[in-house]
Amino acid sequence: MSDSAKPQYQPVPLPDRVQTTDALALTQAQAFLTYLRKRHSVRDYSARPVPEPVIAACIAAAGTAPSGANHQPWHFVAIADPALKARIRAAAEDEERAFYAGGAGDEWLAALEPIGTGASKPHLTDAPWLIVIFAQRWGERPGGARFKNYYVPESVGIATGFLIAALHHAGLVCLEHTPNPMKFLNDLCGRPASEKPVMILPVGYPAEDATVPAVAKTKKPLEEILSVFR
Repeated sequence: MSDSAKPQYQPVPLPDRVQTTDALALTQAQAFLTYLRKRHSVRDYSARPVPEPVIAACIAAAGTAPSGANHQPWHFVAIADPALKARIRAAAEDEERAFYAGGAGDEWLAALEPIGTGASKPHLTDAPWLIVIFAQRWGERPGGARFKNYYVPESVGIATGFLIAALHHAGLVCLEHTPNPMKFLNDLCGRPASEKPVMILPVGYPAEDATVPAVAKTKKPLEEILSVFR
């Protein structure tokens, strides 16, 4: 991580080893696949509260993700305040109305039709928590001097994947929500211009009558997403 004192390379012994036999590795990989197949993007949330330490632990897990030059160019804003959630929903729905009124284009709207989305986003106020993910385009040292971050989209994408997996592991559900544009989130969340909002994750427990789009259960088969060169 960059700071005012440039660190020097110093190797240390690998601190943790989780390696096992090939047979157990396959068993564990298959078990993890089975568990991840139970993850769903959910729009219908229960009123059941989620303790803040659970959210904090999941974000801490996201913070363990690898990043370009180890700069960790991300920031997560966790919001439970109903008034702030309402302001975020109102601003997001303003953008969504423009999107669905023609800003997206016919092809994009047609692609979204099987998902069942629309301009109304009640999940932004129904979910107990919103986690807003910001990408830090550059960093600042204590004196105000800027330093460059590297592979920011890739790094933040990996951390977001870690976060979604951690939330699922905690028994929670979320929805990957990306209103466009999202600049309003900087002001509402008090984040600097150096950071770019990339996603809002409503987080909570699923409602008793929660549904998911049938098409969302259709995943590409392995042979379409995997090439192997032996």
